[in-house]
Amino acid sequence: MKEESVARRPTPPGTPERTGPGHLADLVRKAVPPMHPAGLPFVAAPLAVALAGRRRPWLRRAGLAAAAASATFFRHPHRVPPNRPGVVVAPADGEVALVDTAAPPAELGLGDRPLPRVSIFLSVLDVHVQRTPVSGVVRDVQYQRGSFKSADLPEASAVNERNSMVIDTESGEQVVVVQIAGLLARRIVCDAAPGDRITIGDTYGLIRFGSRVDTYFPAGTELLVNTGQRTIGGETVLAVLPSAGS
Repeated sequence: MKEESVARRPTPPGTPERTGPGHLADLVRKAVPPMHPAGLPFVAAPLAVALAGRRRPWLRRAGLAAAAASATFFRHPHRVPPNRPGVVVAPADGEVALVDTAAPPAELGLGDRPLPRVSIFLSVLDVHVQRTPVSGVVRDVQYQRGSFKSADLPEASAVNERNSMVIDTESGEQVVVVQIAGLLARRIVCDAAPGDRITIGDTYGLIRFGSRVDTYFPAGTELLVNTGQRTIGGETVLAVLPSAGS
């Protein structure tokens, strides 16, 4: 006796791969961003305090609150950069503080010719990881000690402690991205080194507790953002390079 074949209905587009508790876990994982590894000590320490003071409600609550605040600060959300050729994406989350022209940091030896620049100010509430604005090869990385003035001041670019990186794009142009310490920021982390091949939108560094990131573009670059605009690191398009045309 032949078994009757039963036609299987196609799965509707957008149907989750898992259902029940597994699907709920996937939703939570997508809604709660992971934490950058640099934040682990800042979360572990207050958790240890909460554990040691578990018999004292006020100490336990303070430790848990500090751990949650640290985990939030060091969050590292997934980002999807645009695939349009020739674009430069925001290296950080924050607010556009300056759209102007300025000479790149002197320690890079790129001359004093003013170049188009976009400065992004990061408050303590913003995501503080930095992402590569373009794909290419790291030509140079220079760390410069300096002051710790408020990062939203125009002079912060010149006098504050900073880390500058020069990227040679695949089209032969140069983009400079500068991590700048702020009033509370005392630690700049840069994982990129000269010779590294990097991809647009990849995480390359971190600034702890209030900061600023400047991006310098080749002359003739078309800037697409305005002062006061909010940016999403790795996704917001700041500019289009001259090689890409309009």
